[in-house]
Amino acid sequence: MFRKRHTPVGAKPGTLMINAHAQRPQIRVMKYKPDHLEEHDVAVVTELKNVLEENTVCWVDVQGLGDEKVLREFADLFSIHPLALEDVVNVPQRPKIERFEEHTLCITRMALLREEGIEPEQVSVFVGPNYVLTFQERSGDVFDPIRNRVRQKGPILLSSGPSYLAYALLDAVIDGYYPILERFGEKLEALEDEIVANPQPTILQEIHHAKRDLLALRRAIWPQREAINALIRDENPLITDRVRVYLRDCYDHCVQIMDGIETYRELAGGLMDVYLSSVGNRQNEVMKVLTIMASIFIPLTFMAGIYGMNFENMPELHSRWGYPFLLAAMVAVAVGMIVYFHRRGWLGSRPPQRPKSEADPTHEPARH
Repeated sequence: MFRKRHTPVGAKPGTLMINAHAQRPQIRVMKYKPDHLEEHDVAVVTELKNVLEENTVCWVDVQGLGDEKVLREFADLFSIHPLALEDVVNVPQRPKIERFEEHTLCITRMALLREEGIEPEQVSVFVGPNYVLTFQERSGDVFDPIRNRVRQKGPILLSSGPSYLAYALLDAVIDGYYPILERFGEKLEALEDEIVANPQPTILQEIHHAKRDLLALRRAIWPQREAINALIRDENPLITDRVRVYLRDCYDHCVQIMDGIETYRELAGGLMDVYLSSVGNRQNEVMKVLTIMASIFIPLTFMAGIYGMNFENMPELHSRWGYPFLLAAMVAVAVGMIVYFHRRGWLGSRPPQRPKSEADPTHEPARH
């Protein structure tokens, strides 16, 4: 669910709430231009002063938000507004676009597929004149394909400036939702088969977990679509017209993912109805069996009750064949009722009877 680390009531703007268990920042730099690539790790923020050069694109990736001093140094070096730094650190924030004088802030929500489930994470992207600065909560992301494209010197990426790199990062974050949706589809199909075959209370719990995860995905991707649309619509000197064309494709992916999430949410809600119907059908079958058993034993109990009365003037009690005759009559009544129930279709499953004209395709209707 949505749990944000909020500042105390009345705190001044720009107050940072650092998680005690947050990972310490790890800084990785990739600086490139069409004929040059440089990649290395940085231990001290002051080393970045010599990295930012004209006619190059510098991608500074910060993984971890566990050191306020380092974060303040980034704010001083890149002229980050205190409110923007607060949005970066006090996660999670709603995906949005914030425009400042020297850069544009893009906040997005990345979803990672782990063995234990879905792991959401906020990614903050600052787009400047010749740099892209990203902040992540922890190590591990979906940006390895982008790094490989830079290493392989993809012509479009290396010649299109920082705005295209920011688009590539946003596109990687959004495309990362597709494998998650595929996993949800497979999981919901398996749950549907299991519900029909053998509905158990544990399945109901899995359906609730799936609905909760789908709601979390919807809350992450819905505002992301609005943020991408803002980048396309609003005039921004840091976002070129060429990149806006690619951002329209990114917007289409958001719409597709939203449609998939809504479809799976409806399917999960339908599984709840299927589960309740399956449980109700099983209860009906159990009640039918119990009712049939009770119906068979009611006349037998009636007969046994009559001849169990202690009256002297009952001629059958002194008859030699009274006992076997009563047993035979009870067996005959029970067998007769079982046969009657079976013919009525109340015992077992019997295909519905169809008219002869429908059952036999060779049957010809009578001519008049």
